[in-house]
Amino acid sequence: MNLSYNSSLLDSAVDHLSKLPGIGRKTALRLALHLLRADEDEAISLGESLIEMRRNIRYCSKCHNISETEVCDICSSPRRSAEVVCVVENVKDVLTIESTHEFNGLYHVLGGVISPLDGISPSDLEIDSLIERVKEDNIEEVILALNPTIEGDTTNFYIFRKLADYNVKISVLARGISIGNELEYTDELTLGRSILNRIPFSNTFSSK
Repeated sequence: MNLSYNSSLLDSAVDHLSKLPGIGRKTALRLALHLLRADEDEAISLGESLIEMRRNIRYCSKCHNISETEVCDICSSPRRSAEVVCVVENVKDVLTIESTHEFNGLYHVLGGVISPLDGISPSDLEIDSLIERVKEDNIEEVILALNPTIEGDTTNFYIFRKLADYNVKISVLARGISIGNELEYTDELTLGRSILNRIPFSNTFSSK
């Protein structure tokens, strides 16, 4: 049951804050009251930064990572290896892999994984644009870095089949990451070693 705080403005703030992931109404109330107690400039700066972020951050037209320009800094950097593309589920995974400092190639953000139970099919993901990049950008290796779940493995296999006719090496992270774990919660050392010790994707099912 929602409580009334004797202020429609506070009610509205709590309602909006409680819609954020992991934020219940009690936490939302604490955040709202903190902002009320804070210096007015601090609260205004927070609001303006959120508006600025929402209006001006877009998705890179090449890899679909977040960007403030048409093409993100990673894709446009001359210091990155353009021949290697790491395929990830979401933007958080890009940030996680970047934190290891063990990967110097480019990325491709799918925007999810194939999950029929959730109504997510290959056409809902950025798989076709990945195929186009392989065809047009002289990519030599595609690293499949999806979470080691049933949905992630299904998506890996689908991409592997779609790329079967192209002259490109397809590898997968070494299984230093436990089955069912998400990259976001894997420590940097384990993830970094999994990238460096990646194996051909075909090795993951050749024995089955």
